[in-house]
Amino acid sequence: MNPAKPAVSPFALNNVRMFIAFRVFFNARFYYPVFTILFLDFGLTISQFAILNAVWAGAIVLMEVPSGALADIWGRRNMLVFSSLLMIVELLLLCVVPLGNPTLLFAIFLVNRVLSGTAEAAASGADEAIAFDSLKEAGLAGEWSKVLAMQMRMRAFGRIFAMAVGAAVYDPVFMQRLMDWLGWQVFLTQDVTIRFPIYLTLIMALLTFYSTFRMTDSQSFMVNDECSALETCGLTIREIFLQTLGAGKWILQTPFAMVIIAAGFLFDSVIRMAGTLASQYYRLIEIPEALFGIIGSGMAILGIVTPRICMKMVTKHTPRFNLLVVSTTTIVGLYGMTVFKPLYGLIPIVVLYSGGYMIGFFVSHYLNHITESHQRATVLSFKGLFMNLFYGMIGMLYAFLITMLRPGISEKHPHLAPELLENLVFIKSFQWFPWTFIFGLLIFLAFANYKLGSSGDGERIH
Repeated sequence: MNPAKPAVSPFALNNVRMFIAFRVFFNARFYYPVFTILFLDFGLTISQFAILNAVWAGAIVLMEVPSGALADIWGRRNMLVFSSLLMIVELLLLCVVPLGNPTLLFAIFLVNRVLSGTAEAAASGADEAIAFDSLKEAGLAGEWSKVLAMQMRMRAFGRIFAMAVGAAVYDPVFMQRLMDWLGWQVFLTQDVTIRFPIYLTLIMALLTFYSTFRMTDSQSFMVNDECSALETCGLTIREIFLQTLGAGKWILQTPFAMVIIAAGFLFDSVIRMAGTLASQYYRLIEIPEALFGIIGSGMAILGIVTPRICMKMVTKHTPRFNLLVVSTTTIVGLYGMTVFKPLYGLIPIVVLYSGGYMIGFFVSHYLNHITESHQRATVLSFKGLFMNLFYGMIGMLYAFLITMLRPGISEKHPHLAPELLENLVFIKSFQWFPWTFIFGLLIFLAFANYKLGSSGDGERIH
């Protein structure tokens, strides 16, 4: 296709289609609805599960920015292929690891979490960069909001399917009934079905590899086509460092970029932290545990509806107006959750999740439009780094809050059973969420006003 002649549709571009396919396959993890209990059923302890999650987050934080710089130097396609290969290996380890040896299990899961976090970091930024540059090369940069909306909707469909199927195939009772209904003489136990969601996710990993293999780096991205390895490209640690330093310097010298990233990690960290605690919240608003998976699928439907709204918002309204909308949505959602109203408590969490989808769309839309091609993946990796880093900080602050609240509540209610005490501590801790967010929002607004002033940057990007 001639780059000078715009395509009729952005979806006519192969890289755009493969970007959407990559996002769907990479994130369709069939083990997500049973994530915690899968680790425990393999034979790990709660404390080991917490350690492994910390290792996963640490791997992302450590590799996020270097991987973005590497993508800008070595090639976005190469990094995405590398990410998909890591995904395949991480899942193969869980497919073959034997049960019954706690030490070996923990060691294999540790490697799995490091590979998984590195794969997340390698993909972060590079996937958006290759798609946006293809649009820009075809004269379709203005269509990025449509691409974002489509990938969010397709990713939501994939998540709904994975949540529903993953929980079903993990349940040995359901699977045994299915086998009996089909007339198959197969006896299934938890030791067998425990790997079914992993097998299905491995299929997604292979499809992820296929989608990345079909991608091509755009001509506007200056990579030597003959380079196929680090050695032939002459890549050095110094080059990665200079690329990272250059992108970081650009962010510091671009007020609107700093404001976008700051908004991203403020909203994302608080909303994600509330989402992490969602299962306990559901219990306290008297939602049966059997419905948790269905609710998770229902929340994913927001990823189908919200992008259409966001696409119109970035076209018709300024970033300042959109910030006001997502701020209001987040505050209303957080405050509504503090009431813990049985059943009706689902309404505020739907509102809050909507805010999460909105901020994800807005940050990607605005940041891609102001970032130059040669450092796009690195800049997007900085965004991911700060989001994950701030999320970790919020998590540590929440753990500290729980530690501070428990003694006082225990002293006031000495006769409460341990489970009821934990529930009360949880309820009290949630009262801090809206006020913490409002405090952070006020700091952000002061920062944004200082950086942007009367420049009008917040009014120009559409």
